[in-house]
Amino acid sequence: MATCNRRKLAIVTFYVTMGDVQIKTVRGPQAADWALSHGVGAMSTAQVADLLGVPPDQVRRRLAAPVRRGEWVTPARGLWVPVRPEHRASGGPPGTELVDDLAEHLGFQYYVGWLSAAAHYGAAHHAPQVFQVATSTTVADRDVGRVRMRFHRRTRVATVPTTPVRTYGGDVPHSTAAVTALDVATDLDLAGGLDNAANVIIDLVAEADLDPADVVDAAQWFPAASARRVGWLIETFVGPSGLDPLRTAARVDDIPPSLLHPAYPRRGPTDTRWALCLNTEANPDT
Repeated sequence: MATCNRRKLAIVTFYVTMGDVQIKTVRGPQAADWALSHGVGAMSTAQVADLLGVPPDQVRRRLAAPVRRGEWVTPARGLWVPVRPEHRASGGPPGTELVDDLAEHLGFQYYVGWLSAAAHYGAAHHAPQVFQVATSTTVADRDVGRVRMRFHRRTRVATVPTTPVRTYGGDVPHSTAAVTALDVATDLDLAGGLDNAANVIIDLVAEADLDPADVVDAAQWFPAASARRVGWLIETFVGPSGLDPLRTAARVDDIPPSLLHPAYPRRGPTDTRWALCLNTEANPDT
């Protein structure tokens, strides 16, 4: 779920507690540095207008030059994010520093998932090309500087286990190692294909101590096929130790064998222990 951004509250508290006291305005070229020096990570158009001492409809014009210099980004209409100097050359901050402000501004719940979460655990194998976020509602994709933010609506956002990851902007929810494994096993297209999903799951075992018991607990929010793929991949490429509870949970009697790759035809042998039709081969970089 989206967390409450303490840096945003800082400026809200500042204006509220000052009441009717006259606040000295800040010029456009100094606004980003002022915000950063006061611990403010994001501002609304109205807040920026108050800071500059101008009507809201003049904010975009006053900050046009600072935006061109990379001092501000606007990931959504009405949301202004000051950029720290070390990120200005790349056109904006990393996704982990943008997503919480964006979620609060647009009003959606979220967690960082798939390959972006895997990268946090040291299990992305290759640097993710996009910043992947699961959301409670439909959110338009957007590019902010070099960050390609891609949003995927999922009904399970508010219920699956997440873990807070401390960033410059505060705590940002990431999928747990178990949920990350199930996510990449569910959405092979978002994982870069079956082979890369296998890479991620293998690395989650090695780098994040992925516990099959946690996969069992999280599997209730995923299709049976997801747990079957995770279990089969771990057993095939890591080893069978500790997988009996996951195998039991994955073998739901009234659900026919799942496909190892859902986009391919049902053909080839079936692993009856995992109720999984091996309709292709998995070739991770082992």
